[in-house]
Amino acid sequence: MKRTLISLAIFFCCLASAGAQNMATINTETILNGIAEYLSAQKQLEVLQDQYKSAIEKEVSQIETLYNDYQSRKATYTASQRASAENEIIAREKSVQEKQKIYFGEDGLMARKTADLMDPIRVKVDKAVETAAKAGGYAIVFDLAVNQGVAFSSLPDISQTVINIYNTIKQ
Repeated sequence: MKRTLISLAIFFCCLASAGAQNMATINTETILNGIAEYLSAQKQLEVLQDQYKSAIEKEVSQIETLYNDYQSRKATYTASQRASAENEIIAREKSVQEKQKIYFGEDGLMARKTADLMDPIRVKVDKAVETAAKAGGYAIVFDLAVNQGVAFSSLPDISQTVINIYNTIKQ
């Protein structure tokens, strides 16, 4: 009985090791930095973000000037003039907040532009990772950029292979 249990244990250990999967790693930061299309999209997004940010800052500066002017003249205003000036400042502040939401909100212009530029790249990277994994016989590919706690890995890094495959994929 003891021999049978030992034999079964050895059999299952051999079976488990025979079913071991090949694994590899990638680093999406390395991959993305190696893709000219991604770097170009990043530049476009930075320029657009700077334009929107500049427009908002300009309006905020105008509101600050309006507010400071109001504060310096407040004592000379009638009650209706004060109310009018305050309402104008409040309306302009709300307008700026609305523009910030339009530009930088969850469904804002920046989010949509980012999706427009980055989604096709993401799809191609995913396809390249899958192609590289299949070509190398890897059942599991870990992304080291996502797994920040990994200090060392002896698994093969196929990031450059993914970049090479990415550059051959037709959109």
